[in-house]
Amino acid sequence: MNSIQINEIDNVAVALHPIAKGEMIDASNGTLCAAEDIPQGHKTALKKIAEGEMIVKYGYPIGHALSDITAGMWVHTHNVKTNLSGEVEYSYHPNLTYPKPVTPETFQGYRRKDGRAAVRNEIWIIPTVGCVNDVAKTLVSENQDLVTGSIDGLYTFTHPFGCSQTGEDHGQTRKLLAALCRHPNAGAVLVLSLGCENLTHEQFLKELGEYDTDRVKFLTCQEVEDEFEAGREILKSLASYAGQFQREAIPVSDLVIGMKCGGSDGLSGITANPTVGRFSDLLIAQGGSTVLTEVPEMFGAEGFLMDRCESQEVFEKTAGMLNNFKDYFISHHEVVYDNPSPGNKQGGITTLEDKSCGCVQKSGTAPIVDEVGYGEQVKKHGLNVLYGPGNDLVSATALTAAGAHLILFTTGRGTPFGAPAPTVKIATNSQLANKKKGWIDFNAGTIVDGESIADCGRRLFDFVKEIASGKKTRSEEKGFREISIFKDGVVL
Repeated sequence: MNSIQINEIDNVAVALHPIAKGEMIDASNGTLCAAEDIPQGHKTALKKIAEGEMIVKYGYPIGHALSDITAGMWVHTHNVKTNLSGEVEYSYHPNLTYPKPVTPETFQGYRRKDGRAAVRNEIWIIPTVGCVNDVAKTLVSENQDLVTGSIDGLYTFTHPFGCSQTGEDHGQTRKLLAALCRHPNAGAVLVLSLGCENLTHEQFLKELGEYDTDRVKFLTCQEVEDEFEAGREILKSLASYAGQFQREAIPVSDLVIGMKCGGSDGLSGITANPTVGRFSDLLIAQGGSTVLTEVPEMFGAEGFLMDRCESQEVFEKTAGMLNNFKDYFISHHEVVYDNPSPGNKQGGITTLEDKSCGCVQKSGTAPIVDEVGYGEQVKKHGLNVLYGPGNDLVSATALTAAGAHLILFTTGRGTPFGAPAPTVKIATNSQLANKKKGWIDFNAGTIVDGESIADCGRRLFDFVKEIASGKKTRSEEKGFREISIFKDGVVL
């Protein structure tokens, strides 16, 4: 089979392998001849599509034809345009399918004193302002000897903010950094300040709320003679505290798993994203939680999501999330649907609807139980949606701040970056998995060669348990960890 018609009402098929002009294309109702070369992941027309007629994929319109398209022709950006425009008034027609509950399996994780689970036991240095970034990096490099026993690592997450910000941006930075301090994978945290920044110690304490004084400690560089000596002493104390935790059997119902995609291609919605969706349903059936973000990549695929909201309240919160993000674009005089990226298009994604319908496959079939705000933590077990952009670093940071123990990141083109939480790279195609072994952790491209989505999802579930139990991701092996904070307003 060299192509797939995803839904029986689709009028296009997706090439599973490159198809040459004149080659016969496998279709559900027989075969047809390719009128043009069709790259892997790209679409071909299964029948004549008239100018203005809808292009249907995943059972949903993903745009309309700009000109007449004959059967076997390549269907892409040159002859398709989005149907999307501005805000949408959504209506709620609940259609809920709950995964059948099963007894949760276990992984080897850490149990924190407040009862939360963790998959890593690390020491984190959180700078409150960009001015101390290099101090934080030096403290990390000069104190690696403290990484002993059950301590999995010593890391810092630098950023350029914490000063010269106003209003909502200042609040988002404060909220995001405090959320990282609360993350369970951080067995201990050093909050590193300069002393004269807008993000004051008092503000940070108020944002952080109640905390364990043995687990979280503070250092203001302007208040000590030698910040490296003072930092060393604090890190020794934190290492002593973190070192008391040991791995133990913990039910997977305690896991919170983030889900996102980046560098997507035409196979993302066919292989890797449905695999993650299957994983999500398996985890939720066992009492666990997943988090879907990238709000702009839900535009045009709302039909997959809105009727799965668990209640009218969740529906209204989710509808507000979608339209608030559209307002964010419009307020900056930007085109709401200026997406997909050049790399997405090269991989076979034509319109935002095309991208979004593939993107939301990661959500599986479970009901949406809550909408989580930026910098806020997951509170409900089940499938959550998180306010955040499509940008890989910003959204992965937001997932970490929401409490995701690890992140499943599907990609058709590959990327080396890592978030503070372990970031599992899942290839949509075997060519990428074989080419970039130093980036890719899991290959879902096997579905093209016949593996079922159910089997691949189960294989991913087992792999996630390994990662949660201490197996390092490719980005962790290289020490690739970074954050990026969502920004909107001016810099003073």
